Amino acid sequence: MVESFKVGDRVGWNSEAGHVDGTINRVHIQDFDYKGHTHRASADCPQYEIRSSRTDHIAAHKGSALTKLSD
Repeated sequence: MVESFKVGDRVGWNSEAGHVDGTINRVHIQDFDYKGHTHRASADCPQYEIRSSRTDHIAAHKGSALTKLSD
């Protein structure tokens, strides 16, 4: 089972630039458009908007790509 996260959680993920961390600022439980792409989300498989702590860039990821970090 994939861990679920909530707004304010600090998480990490791998990107082309290496390991990135940030804070979840929104949880999507319905499909949504982001940066020209439709992201699929549901209550059973939410997607998370995360603000990078290094660049302030916003990314959208499924929970399976994220790891919760300690505060």
